[in-house]
Amino acid sequence: MASQAASIPSLTSKAEARPAVNADAASKPKPCCVCKEEKSKRDECMLFSKSANPASECRTTIDQYKSCMAGFGFQV
Repeated sequence: MASQAASIPSLTSKAEARPAVNADAASKPKPCCVCKEEKSKRDECMLFSKSANPASECRTTIDQYKSCMAGFGFQV
């Protein structure tokens, strides 16, 4: 029975830690909801590029999107 008493506090401490994680996630916006204009420009450039290497042609729009996402804490 002593082992049961030892396992109950560990379950309680894990349950208490979860709401803190959820509170942080709730305050952070979803990646799909930020930088929509930059993402649209990046996608349009990449999709409709006539270049053999669209990534190099669209480097500035890609960098703008990455810096926008980084401002919200996302690594792209």
